[in-house]
Amino acid sequence: MKSFNGRVAAITGAASGMGRALALALARDGCHLALADKNSQGLEQTLELIRTSTLSPVTVTTQVLDVSDRQAMQQWAARCAAEHGQINLVFNNAGVALSSTVEGVDYADLEWIVGINFWGVVHGTKAFLPYLKASGEGHIVNTSSVFGLFAQPGMSGYNATKFAVRGFTEALRQELDLQRCGVSATCVHPGGIRTDICRSSRIDANMTGFLIHSEQQARADFEKLFITDADQAAKVILQGVRKNKRRVLIGRDAYFLDLLARCLPSAYQALVVFASKRMAPKPRTQVFETNDQSRL
Repeated sequence: MKSFNGRVAAITGAASGMGRALALALARDGCHLALADKNSQGLEQTLELIRTSTLSPVTVTTQVLDVSDRQAMQQWAARCAAEHGQINLVFNNAGVALSSTVEGVDYADLEWIVGINFWGVVHGTKAFLPYLKASGEGHIVNTSSVFGLFAQPGMSGYNATKFAVRGFTEALRQELDLQRCGVSATCVHPGGIRTDICRSSRIDANMTGFLIHSEQQARADFEKLFITDADQAAKVILQGVRKNKRRVLIGRDAYFLDLLARCLPSAYQALVVFASKRMAPKPRTQVFETNDQSRL
């Protein structure tokens, strides 16, 4: 798919970050849009930005949606096809983050992140795939993470979902190649992108004193790692679609960690443990004053 003009794209997580940036970039290219997110206010802001910054006359529909709800996703896909006449692109972009130890993580939090990060991708892929095939030319873009290539302590739930998205999408791409149905798939692995994921993330109390000093400090440190803006990320993703890439890395941090995992496929873990120890909170040493007379 070399051009997006006149095509129709469905995007989840469109209320902010990469989802919003993708919507704006596609609208400028003349692509019609079906946008979804749980954040209704953010969706309206994205819609207003498209209206005020896009010269091309494009049709935009919005839907407040929980991607972990399979039935809701299926209904949205059918509604998109009915309203737009066809679907050519699907960006399964919605995602959240969770920080916790494996031992201490609550099952409800694990179900929450798996429901959004993994099942949201599965629901979006399966719900829209028949419509993409019917269009004769389609592309599925699933957002994993650099942590779908490289694991880190305290992020087991996030790592698990992003590794799962990678495996799911790579298998999907191979099946589509074999079928020669006019539909393709790309897995996206962003590094630190300036989005709202930090504010929406959950940080368990068991991380304090283990890998972080405090939740507030952890969020501030996390945001410092966001070195690529969402507009640049959207540009790289759309270039990847045009070139029909199987994998898209975003940011120099993603390229570095991908290279590290390739060169040291298991040994990189020891490096991460070493670095984590150096950055982890140090236990406080109590100092007691001794009265010299007590020694007499």
